Amino acid sequence: MNVEVILKSKGADVETISSDMTLAQAVSILNTRKIGAVVVVDAGRVRGILSERDIIKAIGAAGAEALDHPVAQVMTSNVITCERTDTVDQLMDAMKGGRFRHIHVVENDALVGIVSIGAFLN
Repeated sequence: MNVEVILKSKGADVETISSDMTLAQAVSILNTRKIGAVVVVDAGRVRGILSERDIIKAIGAAGAEALDHPVAQVMTSNVITCERTDTVDQLMDAMKGGRFRHIHVVENDALVGIVSIGAFLN
C-alpha cells in the first residue's frame, strides 16, 4: 500500500495555521478539530508542524505563559516529507527512525495531505 491509497481512504484535508499565531490559538484549533497536530504554513510553504508533544514541552519549560508565545517559537521546523508514491514501509521506517507520528505529503513543493501513523496501524 502507498500514500496515495491512504489519502484516498482518509481524505486529503489538512488543518493549517500560520507561524505568527499564538500557542493558545493553535491549542484552540487542535481542541475544536479534535486533532493532535497541525501543519504550519506561511505564504503557501510548509514551515513546520505543531504537535501535542511540542505544546507540552513548551508549557513544561515556560509554564502557562508559553501560551502567549508565537507558534514559530514552539513548532518542529525540521519536518520530514513524503510523496504519494511512497510506501507504508517507507513511512514506517521514517517515523520509527525519527520518532514522530505525522508526515507531510508534498507534491511539487505543495502540501497535498498529512498522514498519521494511526492511518495504517489498524
